[in-house]
Amino acid sequence: MTKAISAFLILAMLIQVIKPLGLPGLRRRGDFWKLAVVAFAIWSITLLARDLT
Repeated sequence: MTKAISAFLILAMLIQVIKPLGLPGLRRRGDFWKLAVVAFAIWSITLLARDLT
């Protein structure tokens, strides 16, 4: 599951650089770093949840 999430977020970052997604907060090409922050947060939560179970 972690690989699928990371692949999806990397794909979203590539699309954002090529053509902005147009979502609130993601209207410019330079906003791909926000997706990287979200990806890191999701990855961290997933790893913490895996350790707790």
